[in-house]
Order: sequence, then structure tokens, then C-alpha cells
Amino acid sequence: MKSLVVFDFDHTLVDDNSDTWVIKCAPNQSLPAWLKNSYQKGRWTEYMGRVMSYLGEQEVSRDTVRSVMETVPFTDGMVELLTYISQNKNNIDCIIISDSNSLFIDWILGAAGVKTAVDDVFTNPATFDDRGYMSVQCYHAHECGQCPVNMCKRSVLDDFIKNKRQGGVQYERICYIGDGRNDLCPVKILREGDLVMARKGYTLETLLSSARVSENCLLKPRVVVWSSGFEILNEISKLIN
Repeated sequence: MKSLVVFDFDHTLVDDNSDTWVIKCAPNQSLPAWLKNSYQKGRWTEYMGRVMSYLGEQEVSRDTVRSVMETVPFTDGMVELLTYISQNKNNIDCIIISDSNSLFIDWILGAAGVKTAVDDVFTNPATFDDRGYMSVQCYHAHECGQCPVNMCKRSVLDDFIKNKRQGGVQYERICYIGDGRNDLCPVKILREGDLVMARKGYTLETLLSSARVSENCLLKPRVVVWSSGFEILNEISKLIN
């Protein structure tokens, strides 16, 4: 039986926010106040759609956006971790569940040469239209009151596991790796023997600590705090050995 490794993307695989990194493409590397003030809580993906339309209006080309996005730095040790996963596909399936978008993730993984490690990416779809403007859509609609309107990662992970099970694949264990508030929801479906790895000093670590107190330790997976991909690699190598 294989293990499943699930990654968040921003501030996890990469050491920044890919959505805000793209602002480096804008004139003077900044956005006008009217655009920044248009953000509504929980509707980040819609806001990013407006940002990308603005960049299109400023005649920022697809090639320019791509070249800038390919400079997003990976978190220390993550390229090595993904390389290890790609070398152990007989034992590991790997997916990304992210609030970023399909083009950014594809470009960034491709530039680092680590796309072969990842079996599936679940994120907001992005495309360029005939004008050369990039648009971003919400990944799906859902009824979870805890998650942003564009994506409930718990729903995505649950559907993925069920679909795999229907195809005859059951995972011996799952390792979920993330940093943020929207990574708490999927952690709640993990089982005993599974592993959740929360980035040190980030929101998920704090939320997991408070959740274990408020829910009387009902969270089933083992919790490990990480600072680099090398620490995660060490834990994953133990899982498959």
C-alpha cells in the first residue's frame, strides 16, 4: 500500500505567496489603491482575477508573468523533498491542494524540474484569453462555513481519497503538509497513523495547538512541526521504510 503526501503550495512548497509575487509585474511593482481596496474577506480568488485583469490592461505579457513567477523561491529543502518523492513513486502518491492557480503552480514546478513528483494539482483554474489577459476562476462551490468561498480543502481531499478507493487504491497513511488557516479543515479527516506537518511559526501550528485543547485531543493524526523540507523528508522516509 502506498502513502499519500498532500502539499499546500504558498508558504509551504514555496517560501512566499505566489499571488502577491505576481505584483512584481505591475508598474512600479505596486497596485493602485482602488484595486487593493477592492478585496473582500474570503473572496481572494475574485480579487486576484481583478489583479490579473489590471496587469493585462497594463500590457503585461504572458511571457513576462511567467518569467517573474518562475523566480518564486522554494522553501529550504523542498526541491530535494520533491526529488525524493519523484524517485519513490512506487511507494508515494503526491498531490497539491492550493488556493493559488493552475498556471502559477505549473510554471513554478516546471522551472524547478520537479513536476514529475506531483500526480495531481487541485487549485483555481487559470487561463489566458485572446486579449492576453489572464483570468482565474474559483475551484468549486461548497457549503463549508470554515473555508474561503473558492475552495474547501477538506472536500477536495475527501473526494480524492474516495475516488482512489473506488479505483482500488487505499492509502496506508496520509501525510498532510501546510501552514495556513485553510489547512486546518482537511486535517480533521485524517486518521490515527496519519501525519500532519505544520510549518513552525505559522497559523496552522497555532490552530492545531488550540484545536487539540478545545476538542479534547480529538484530532487523530500525529502532529509534527517543521521548518524545512529536509525535516519533512526525514519523516516521509520513515513512513515508507
